[in-house]
Amino acid sequence: MDSDLYDEFGNYVGPELDSDDDDDEPDNLQDDDEQQEYDDEHMDDSEPQPMAIVLHEDKNYYPSALQVYGPDVETIIQEEDAQALDVPLVEPVKKKKFQLKEQDLPDTTYSMEFLADMMDNTSLIRNVALVGHLHHGKTTFVDCLIRQTHPDYQDNEEKNLRYTDMLFTEQERGCSIKSVPVTLLLPDIKCKNYLMNIFDTPGHVNFSDEVTAAMRLCDGIVLFIDAAEGVMLNTERLLKHAAQERQQITVCINKIDRLMLELKLPPQDAYYKLRHIVEEVNGLLTLYSDDANPYIVSPVLGNVCFASSQYGVCFTLKSFVNIYSQYYEGVNIEEFSKRLWGDIYFNNKTRKFTKKAPHNSAQRSFVEFILEPLYKIFAQVVGDVDSSLPEVLDELGIKLNKQELKLNIRPLLRLVCNRFLGDFSGFVNMCVEHIKSPLENAKNKIDHIYTGPNTSKIYDDMANCDQEGLLMVHSSKMYPTEDCTFFQVLGRVMSGTLHAGTDVRVLGENYTLQDEEDSRILTVGRLWIYESRYKVELNRVPAGNWVLIEGIDQSIVKTATITDLVIHDDLYIFRPLKFNTQSIIKIAVEPVNPSELPKMLDGLRKVNKSYPLLTTRVEESGEHVVLGTGELYLDCVMHDLRKMYSEIDIKVADPVVAFCETVVETSSLKCFAETPNKKNKITMIAEPLEKGLAEDIENESVQINWNKKKLGEFFQTKYDWDLLAARSIWAFGPDVTGPNILVDDTLPSEVDKGLLNSVKDSIVQGFQWGTREGPLCEEPIRNTKFKILDAVIANEPLHRGGGQVIPTSRRVVYSAFLMATPRLMEPYLFVEVQAPADCVSSVYTVLAKRRGHVTQDAPVPGSPLYTIKAFIPAIDSFGFETDLRTHTQGQAFCLSVFHHWQIVPGDPLDKSIIIRPLEPQPATHLAREFMIKTRRRKGLSQDVSINKFFDDPMLLELARQDVMLNYPLL
Repeated sequence: MDSDLYDEFGNYVGPELDSDDDDDEPDNLQDDDEQQEYDDEHMDDSEPQPMAIVLHEDKNYYPSALQVYGPDVETIIQEEDAQALDVPLVEPVKKKKFQLKEQDLPDTTYSMEFLADMMDNTSLIRNVALVGHLHHGKTTFVDCLIRQTHPDYQDNEEKNLRYTDMLFTEQERGCSIKSVPVTLLLPDIKCKNYLMNIFDTPGHVNFSDEVTAAMRLCDGIVLFIDAAEGVMLNTERLLKHAAQERQQITVCINKIDRLMLELKLPPQDAYYKLRHIVEEVNGLLTLYSDDANPYIVSPVLGNVCFASSQYGVCFTLKSFVNIYSQYYEGVNIEEFSKRLWGDIYFNNKTRKFTKKAPHNSAQRSFVEFILEPLYKIFAQVVGDVDSSLPEVLDELGIKLNKQELKLNIRPLLRLVCNRFLGDFSGFVNMCVEHIKSPLENAKNKIDHIYTGPNTSKIYDDMANCDQEGLLMVHSSKMYPTEDCTFFQVLGRVMSGTLHAGTDVRVLGENYTLQDEEDSRILTVGRLWIYESRYKVELNRVPAGNWVLIEGIDQSIVKTATITDLVIHDDLYIFRPLKFNTQSIIKIAVEPVNPSELPKMLDGLRKVNKSYPLLTTRVEESGEHVVLGTGELYLDCVMHDLRKMYSEIDIKVADPVVAFCETVVETSSLKCFAETPNKKNKITMIAEPLEKGLAEDIENESVQINWNKKKLGEFFQTKYDWDLLAARSIWAFGPDVTGPNILVDDTLPSEVDKGLLNSVKDSIVQGFQWGTREGPLCEEPIRNTKFKILDAVIANEPLHRGGGQVIPTSRRVVYSAFLMATPRLMEPYLFVEVQAPADCVSSVYTVLAKRRGHVTQDAPVPGSPLYTIKAFIPAIDSFGFETDLRTHTQGQAFCLSVFHHWQIVPGDPLDKSIIIRPLEPQPATHLAREFMIKTRRRKGLSQDVSINKFFDDPMLLELARQDVMLNYPLL
């Protein structure tokens, strides 16, 4: 073995090669060149070399798109997956479902053709809203009517149907949130059918805007009152509102079963309790009516009915006497029913009614003939089902089979009451007799809601409810479709006949003859009768009826006026809704993902349509603010916004309240401002308005468009103004019902009135701009009177244009305001708490912690509860309800509603106050704290800089008079 062939480690290296000679080099080079050429030739061949090195990126694992699809197909290759990993490549179709709905038209006791034909007969229609306090039984009452007309629902279940609570949120919360209409054919005592358009409305005070929208389409209301609770906070408010809206008023005292089963009152006491409720309602009607002889309600007149929705009971005196007439022949229904209320007794011996009790133990006729039979039936069913009930039922002629006798107590009681008292004909009778038909009520309704003159052809057609006349439809509510992409509009046809598929002109709330921008021509889609969970399609709807319209919702925000294209007269709209409360609670919203802002804006537009009183706006700092009436209201709004309308995650800031700015003294000196061109100068002072005047303006007890004489008389007689000032009122601000007044207090001897009047519009505009956003924290000014004391106006029109005068007028409003001891105002809520006697002290404790004060506490007559009435600042009311429940172990129940504005203690401009973070401030520092924090939130500078609002000459004047102490110059 040759050792040279191996290295020192034993590895084979082979024999040593001979090195070439030097003269062989050129040949080798030539060989190399030939090799190069040979390689080049082979490179051109398409076949790959088996030994050639191919880089990874050049390898062709798969055919290219070109090879697969050919040259005619454009292909796009994306390097990165655009979808998130948790998103499926092909998304399943999501079915949105937020409300309960019938799949097909249900069976009814009448045919749908008959229902549609009844719509032509205006005198047989009644448009009624069921209104009342929370949980006083309105929705359950509608269920009774549904059970009467829809045989499918005549089951004997324990739980309530709650047919008109369509939304899942309503079912979960256990209270109505939306007003929902149902149209039913119902018979009266004489079995004559009437077309009843019934609106079921929410009872919670936060949703009273829904009641306002419902009332606008109705001719009368039925006010529901719980027999055990009596007249409550919202009962009172709705009664006042109905009187203002010129509605016919009837009363239904509901839940009379509670008097027997819960409070266990003897019949006599139950009568006193019912009489007390009727008297209380009449007291309120007298208080709220303007007439010398106010409207009254009484069971004798037939405008009060008694009901127990839970057990299917509803009767008026007349309908109860009707039952007697079925058992005893020859009963005079009219005369007998008149003697069944009040201090009237039946003498068994003489068989006559007397006003004096025949003997000591004699019962009043109402107790003897109505309450006692009811008590006996209830007692038999609840107490002695097995042994004596069948005999009693046989006597009454009520047949029950064995299956029915085995039912639980509640369904059995409902069944027995239903068979004994029959259907709800008493309720229908009450509505027919005491609520006018659309035809009879048309003139009263139109005078109240129409803004146009009463001399036009349109007015006459509406006042006659003419089905052949010019088309006028008024809409006040909108309902989302199932997938929440668009809305259907609920309106009332005031005159003419609306046909499906026709073109109409839709006028919004901002439409006027001067500004016709808010007007669109749209095509009506399908038309329906709305029955809450199902809809009946029609091709035409005549005057006097309600209709659900498809396809015209794009341009409508709150209410609308829908009219014919053929009308060439001047068009006027129906006045926007006038609510009995205000939106004072604010929340700021923004999407968690900023790129989803457009989705949120679209959602905001939709909730704005869905809730009548909701306001949405963008602050100058760019934040989106939603204003509502209370916490529950905004909670429902946010649920709809997140789940139904925008389907995105939304962040919400802590709730705050709207503030107002006011003055408490007269300006300490005359404030003037010059226009930028130095050719005009306006001088003003500010002073507080008389007590009660701001509320009068807001309630439209006085209107700026009255003639000078009438306006002057009002201010002279009621507020003791002198004649000159009363006649020189220029404007209310910030709008026609704004709680500030601009008065021209200049004298013709000193000021050229002609020139002043030429810039009147510009000064008024500046004043309204100034009062819309005040100088303290850009919140509206209220309760302030601005007087123009002097004005120097340029002669040439060129020098006194709006661009010069409007900002100057605003500046002088601000400076006069700041010189008159400005103060902040906050909204106060009125709270009504119901609690057992042993919890009253806890209620006081919770209120005291939140700057609240009690105004009254009194026992509820005939029950173990107390009612506590109190005021609490809105800003301290967040979480009040939860706090109250924890302190009383859930026994207290409260409702709160905006009541009035009150001045916040402390001076907002006092710079000596230092606001320490995260510490509760003493009462005198609150105004300063609220102002600074509101300014900060709006992106304004920390303090009010007086420089902005005062001209140099004015500042010199201030310095001279030494009133600069409180005010920063920068």
